[in-house]
Amino acid sequence: MNNIIKNIEAAQLKATVPSFNVGDTVRVSAKIKEGNRERIQVFEGTVIKRQNGGVRETFTVRKNSNGIGVEKTWPLHSPAVENIEVVRRGKVRRAKLNYLRDRVGKAAKVKELVR
Repeated sequence: MNNIIKNIEAAQLKATVPSFNVGDTVRVSAKIKEGNRERIQVFEGTVIKRQNGGVRETFTVRKNSNGIGVEKTWPLHSPAVENIEVVRRGKVRRAKLNYLRDRVGKAAKVKELVR
């Protein structure tokens, strides 16, 4: 039984997944379906967390839009996620950046990782 599930999940994995970590600023191109039309909408923000692994892995991106914090969570291997582009790398010391929800303005920024 377990092997059957593993085979089904392995078939649904994306071939190439961009490498990004928590704290990075990413630009996510997601497919939006409106009626019978389909378009691509870009959502740019800071990765707050990555959860689980394998086919069920999800990531949450947060941005400020007109002074209001907006968060979206996507499955990493979803066909609705067209492309993930890393805009800049962030320097953080923890896996979940939930403390950014309480911060406003410049305090909500993440330092850039210089390599």
